[in-house]
Amino acid sequence: MAKGDPGVTTRGRRAAPRSKKAGAGKAGDPELVQLLTPEGERIESVTGPDGTEYRVDFTDEEYRGLYRDLVLVRKLDAEATALQRQGELGIWASLLGQEAAQVGSGRALRTQDMAFPTYREHGVLYCRGIDPIMPLGLFRGVDQGGWDPNEFKFNMYTIVIGAQTLHATGYAMGIAMDGKTGTDDGEAVIAYFGDGATSQGDVNEAFVWAGVFNAPMVFFCQNNQYAISEPLERQTRIPLYQRAAGFGFPGIRVDGNDVLATYAVTRHALDNARHGQGPSLIEAYTYRMGAHTTSDDPTRYRIASEVEAWQAKDPIARMKAFLTKQQLADADFFAEVDEQARRESVHLRERVLAMPNPEPTTLFDHVYPNGSPLVDQQREQFSRYLESFEGSAH
Repeated sequence: MAKGDPGVTTRGRRAAPRSKKAGAGKAGDPELVQLLTPEGERIESVTGPDGTEYRVDFTDEEYRGLYRDLVLVRKLDAEATALQRQGELGIWASLLGQEAAQVGSGRALRTQDMAFPTYREHGVLYCRGIDPIMPLGLFRGVDQGGWDPNEFKFNMYTIVIGAQTLHATGYAMGIAMDGKTGTDDGEAVIAYFGDGATSQGDVNEAFVWAGVFNAPMVFFCQNNQYAISEPLERQTRIPLYQRAAGFGFPGIRVDGNDVLATYAVTRHALDNARHGQGPSLIEAYTYRMGAHTTSDDPTRYRIASEVEAWQAKDPIARMKAFLTKQQLADADFFAEVDEQARRESVHLRERVLAMPNPEPTTLFDHVYPNGSPLVDQQREQFSRYLESFEGSAH
């Protein structure tokens, strides 16, 4: 598990020093913060447009921990996709290709920070210590998700596009009103959403409220290039992170396939928020390698060569290349991680298949905390309806 902080002395091996300003890489690449190239070359530090220096300092074990996180999260996600294809889940929204954006930002959260996810943040959920079976219960239709948001500081999945940004903003405003900002132990909030959600009214309203009330929060946009089938150019005429300026707070674009840069940028933004410096917008520039959900067919709106170009920027491949080049891991380590991922995915499958189907009448159990005569009447009517099928061929 990665725990290192940006801006302190590196412990363990150090890659060959190299620093640069945030900017475009190869021709056609966007301007962004990057600490690890697609080839696995380490950049020591990057200076952002506002003069902020972004860098990370991890022990050898922490670098290996990040790689382990990436591999495990991808394998568990792949198992969930397979379960849906076999009829064991109603639907699944894969994170394939976005592992670095989620693990990097998830590990950047401090214990006291609160996260508000969409329905795709399985990697952040994993980093918050939540049992990965929890969202599968939701998508299997046997429960509502099941984890305690207060215990894990991770809210329930939000299906309505963009709605969680308003929830997060209100929560962050409450933190400020309670005087829980202004120190190193202060609290901060992060809200996740996609590029398509930036066209939603809820997201823009959250920007307004957060900016005006100086809310201690980070808006984390995973720009995976598509809002279902709509490409990015249908959402904006300028880079998404530049929209923040219109709402009165800073924005920055990070290489969302670079787990190190994502960690550094997110940790910096969260620490600014907890110290009372207000909100910020992070655009994690990444790519959705799979379908929007298992109900989607991406071959209808994008070409194979585009996917292949992004495969060359794969977040796991570049972290593996870095570990190999720096002699921080060997073949035995990579094999051990793959075996752990296989075991955990098999265990996840077994647990999903063993989930009991809920009794139909339990849908009335938690409508009101103290019950309701009307709900009791509806439960009785529904029970009689179910009993009418007993002994029949239905």
